[in-house]
Amino acid sequence: MTPETATALELARKVLRIEAAAILGLVERLDGEFERAVQLLFDCRGRVIVTGMGKSGIICRKIAATLSSTGTSAFFLHPAEAIHGDLGAIREDDVVIAVSHSGETEELIRLIESIRRIGARFIAITGAPRSTLGRAADVAMDCGIAEEACPMNLVPTASTTAALALGDALAMTLLVRKGFSEEHFASLHPGGKLGRRLMRVEGVMHSGDAAPRVDLATPMPDVIHEMSSKRLGMTCVIASDNRLAGVFTDGDLRRLMMTRPPNAVLTLTAGEAMTTNPLTIRRDALAVEALRIMETHKITSVVVVDERGMVEGVVQLHDLWRTQMI
Repeated sequence: MTPETATALELARKVLRIEAAAILGLVERLDGEFERAVQLLFDCRGRVIVTGMGKSGIICRKIAATLSSTGTSAFFLHPAEAIHGDLGAIREDDVVIAVSHSGETEELIRLIESIRRIGARFIAITGAPRSTLGRAADVAMDCGIAEEACPMNLVPTASTTAALALGDALAMTLLVRKGFSEEHFASLHPGGKLGRRLMRVEGVMHSGDAAPRVDLATPMPDVIHEMSSKRLGMTCVIASDNRLAGVFTDGDLRRLMMTRPPNAVLTLTAGEAMTTNPLTIRRDALAVEALRIMETHKITSVVVVDERGMVEGVVQLHDLWRTQMI
């Protein structure tokens, strides 16, 4: 290792230690102000507007995005543009979150009077709770740090990391308070990888006439026809009470053909050839659970049944490939 490399690693480790310490320093300082901020956001009947300048503004965009993705309507408002015509974006039933390490950012200070006049509530995330911004806010949360990670103690580094972490803490606490669930998350992320992982079986299964099914007495030629026409490589076998009795698959057919004469196979009925006690899943289960069953048991389809054992559909491995879940 060269001296230059050693120096670079030492500096990088120091930066990470300082930023980690900045976040850990917030833990013991969390108090009633944090709880009041969560309550303000929970009670908000409008939108949450997050605002800040420079590097803090970038952090604000992330906080707004996190709130939006977890069920709270939020957006970023540039403070300079707000005082030059965009104040109309703020309404009386909104909550404004302003982020400024110094608490004296000119553009934010100029917003205070307008926010008060409009009637919106106001939360400050600042390293100086007794600053102009902190004193003017309904709630002022302290995210002060001992030092920046910058060797000159100038570039916003540890301070922006602390503000981001505090914003995440707000969003996650609010998420729990609102009862935001996996179902809600999936509905807000239908096109993303995370949303696909939270997709329900009912969203990918073949149901109705698209689900192959035969009864116990169906002769083998008709069983094969049902499998071929539905193109899932299997069919459900239904008992006289309409409950699932078993399944018959392409694999079952191949194994029969290897052990019996073809003519003998064709004389069988679905009930005589089926696999009994097949693996099943409920329609409200996560699709990823269906994938786990298929991978664990090396099968390509799982039957979807209701609480009575009635067939509701079939989910197939290729369907999960098409949704890019795997």
